[in-house]
Amino acid sequence: MDKTVAKRKIEALRQEIEAHNRHYYVENSPLISDYEFDLLLKELIQLEELYPEFKSADSPTAKVGSDLEDNAPFAQYAHLHPMLSLANTYSIEELRDFDSRVRKGTDKAFTYNCELKFDGTGINLLYRGGILVRALTRGDGSVGDDVTRNIKTIKSVPVQLKESSGYPAEFEIRGEVYMPFASFDKLNIQRQLDEEPLFANPRNAAAGSLKMLSSKAVATRGLDCVLYHLIAPGYENSLHSKSLEDAAGWGLPVSEHSRRCKDIEEVISYIQEWDQKRHGLPFPTDGVVVKVDQYAIQAELGFTAKTPKWAVAYKFKPEEALTTIESIDYQVGRTGAVTPVANLSPVQLSGTTVKRATLHNADQMEILDIRVGDSVYVEKGGEIIPKITRVELSRRNPASVPETFPKVCPACGTPLVRDPEQSKFFCPNSDFCPPQTEGRFLHFASRKAMDINIGEVAVHQLCEREYVKELQDLYSLDDLQLLSLDKWKGKSVENFRASLEKSKTVPFHRVLYALGIRNIGETTAKTLASRFKNIDAIAAATREELLEVEDIGGIIVDSITGWFAEPRHLKTVEELRKAGLQFSLEEKAPVSDTLKGMTIMITGNYSIPRETMKYYIEAHSGKVGSSVTASTTYLLAGSKAGASKLEKARKLGIPIISEEEFYRIAAPGNEEDTKETPQSDGQMSLF
Repeated sequence: MDKTVAKRKIEALRQEIEAHNRHYYVENSPLISDYEFDLLLKELIQLEELYPEFKSADSPTAKVGSDLEDNAPFAQYAHLHPMLSLANTYSIEELRDFDSRVRKGTDKAFTYNCELKFDGTGINLLYRGGILVRALTRGDGSVGDDVTRNIKTIKSVPVQLKESSGYPAEFEIRGEVYMPFASFDKLNIQRQLDEEPLFANPRNAAAGSLKMLSSKAVATRGLDCVLYHLIAPGYENSLHSKSLEDAAGWGLPVSEHSRRCKDIEEVISYIQEWDQKRHGLPFPTDGVVVKVDQYAIQAELGFTAKTPKWAVAYKFKPEEALTTIESIDYQVGRTGAVTPVANLSPVQLSGTTVKRATLHNADQMEILDIRVGDSVYVEKGGEIIPKITRVELSRRNPASVPETFPKVCPACGTPLVRDPEQSKFFCPNSDFCPPQTEGRFLHFASRKAMDINIGEVAVHQLCEREYVKELQDLYSLDDLQLLSLDKWKGKSVENFRASLEKSKTVPFHRVLYALGIRNIGETTAKTLASRFKNIDAIAAATREELLEVEDIGGIIVDSITGWFAEPRHLKTVEELRKAGLQFSLEEKAPVSDTLKGMTIMITGNYSIPRETMKYYIEAHSGKVGSSVTASTTYLLAGSKAGASKLEKARKLGIPIISEEEFYRIAAPGNEEDTKETPQSDGQMSLF
């Protein structure tokens, strides 16, 4: 191709790859597989080699994919040593080429160390004096997000190393935070029940969990960690494999599956062995990392701008199977979302029988051009969730017809409406569509909501017999109605009533979540409860007031205002209030009055999450401002502070203070204590 076409192609590939990097690292919601991404990157590398005049330091071929976000709620710190990525290959031939390059780069004898490539998210731990000081994400390779509090919830990561085990005074050790299959399966089952988007694979789930603001919530995600790269200047050791053995002796989580290999043939044998055995592992692995074991030769070989020359990742190709679509069902969920599900001819995949696969939405069906009778390839995303990746068009029946997404609800016949933001069709008959009604009761009774002792079969019978129509009806069921349910006897009724009574003590944010307002998950419910304190204030809040709440956008605001605009919903709140449920936040006495009479506007990032900073201000009797005005006492400016807020504060003569200055004002003489003591609720003890 001529240079003009090449330049245009290179620019287009860079934009496409950067977009995919953001979906993968920041949004934890990749649009394509790792294999497809690697093919794009390889194409860009080849074009840049053919046309070196178009090379750029900003190209994704020359820099690490970044998980840093604008206005992120985490403090950010520089890595003591850059965190680079690894070159990838799916080919044994390319693996042999890597071996040839290593041999050309040194005339000394060397061996390899092979390790399973855990499919998680990168982490860098800093220990001083045997104490975990800081945990940073990979970030952009130079700077990472501080997730120390979240890392401390992972049981396998020691906060303090074993005494007298010979560890260096200070060192970094790097690895992966990952989610075992059992934890991933449990998480996605719950998200499916809550009608929240499913994580595509354990890697995305691990990355998303590690960036949650509440460390208490992180602790419930079942994360684990494996460490594989020690950096300890002055630590006397000649072999990478020996340093991992030492790290294990200090109490750090190191993989038991690594192996020293004398040459590339033993490396290939290790890869072939684990390509078969990996399906029996309880955690996700997507390949094998091959490293030169001798540190001296690693130093001799050096680095490219993005990757070490002494290591490579051999990645396994995803396992897939060919099967047939027998039919397509359209399921109506609790929020009215209609999800297409393909019923498949049973096929074995990764050790299990796959019979069904989600088609996600109408757009995905159209992209794949899915038709009943098609032969399709199925993969298990993260080895768990079956998904259709493509159609085998060579086997398509010429008489087949395109699948048409229904125009009316398959459950109640109401015309469907499309949500353009989510590419989904919804049944708007939320109060009378049978699956939505049953889903609403199941959600209300779920463990994370009201935790009422009743199951799916019983809820179905209660709704079918019209014993319950509104949520409050659960609290007025009589014994005869309950005893008429299948397999319900006296003990069942007793347990149900005990759980109803206990539900009256459930805190306000869980009651708000239990109401089933569309787009209001657990985190959003907590945020709303903390900001407005009671249900009446939320119901009365204007659109502008709701939009001022952090992480609350237009879609969520529309859901809130629309829900409270329905008289039936207001009646439900009143009836549940009469039943004894908690519809206000328990007020706590302020910790101090040091900020009494002050209005403080916050902007930027701090060493603690922004919501925690708001709690801190209010706990010391201050008020959090919604904008910079003449009545603002201080503008508290963190890193990446908003330029417009800074400019307005200067014009109005409002003092601009740093986080450190703020602590001296709010808690004189006690600044350090405010930031470092963890609290059991996953926030920080700031007082």
